[in-house]
Amino acid sequence: MSWVGKVGGAIAGFIVSGGSPLGALVGGILGHQFDRGLNSGTGPFVGGGSSAQRQQVFFETTFLVMGHLAKADGRVSEEEIQAARTVMHRMRLRPEDVRQAIDLFNAGKRADANIDDSVTKLRRACSGQPELIRTFLEIQMDMAVGKGSITAAERQLLWRIAQLLDVGRVELAHLEALLRAQRSFGQYQTGQQRSNGLEQAYKALGLESDATDQQIKTAYRRLMNQHHPDKLVAKGLPDSMMEVAKERTREIRSAYEQIKAHRGIK
Repeated sequence: MSWVGKVGGAIAGFIVSGGSPLGALVGGILGHQFDRGLNSGTGPFVGGGSSAQRQQVFFETTFLVMGHLAKADGRVSEEEIQAARTVMHRMRLRPEDVRQAIDLFNAGKRADANIDDSVTKLRRACSGQPELIRTFLEIQMDMAVGKGSITAAERQLLWRIAQLLDVGRVELAHLEALLRAQRSFGQYQTGQQRSNGLEQAYKALGLESDATDQQIKTAYRRLMNQHHPDKLVAKGLPDSMMEVAKERTREIRSAYEQIKAHRGIK
């Protein structure tokens, strides 16, 4: 049984509700559903287009929404531009893909950009592929947190996008917490942060240090399954974005190996 979603959902629900035990309970319930959906590979969508169609829609929507997110508070700062460039660089896009991504990013900044229709189109294209929905949200969140704090306007837009994708606020908060932990662990690994590496490793797997060995193994397998590059590309992730999934799996594997070595897990 996976406990990552339940625990993360309960924590996120507790925070979102301002410390309410009821919020924690609701979060735990949603986290349970989140775990079941992701583990089974099924979600709230049924049907969907071909892999090629998903790839095209995924690519276009990713950078269109990214531009809209950068303009959410009325202006695009240098930090936001740099954060978007960093995401593109990490994807190792081909020159022609970079040009298209920039054009889409600029189109998304326009006030008349129809983001809702684009996100709804993505939801339909990714029907039955919740891993792709998660990856899309991770990319948007990655850009938002990459520049530092998330503004109120940006968070409101992220909530709206998640709602259009049938992802609740508690699930989105859980995803953000896990993403921040994985980024923090990655920065620790590269020497950008000096902190307790083992503690960061547990958080990168969505766990606390008192988790059992079995819970650690389950969390690791679950996260690796969610972010496996080849599986995501087969489901419709554009080839040009495979590097993002590869980087995430490297962080997850590194965190697990550190915990495994510390505990002597076989």
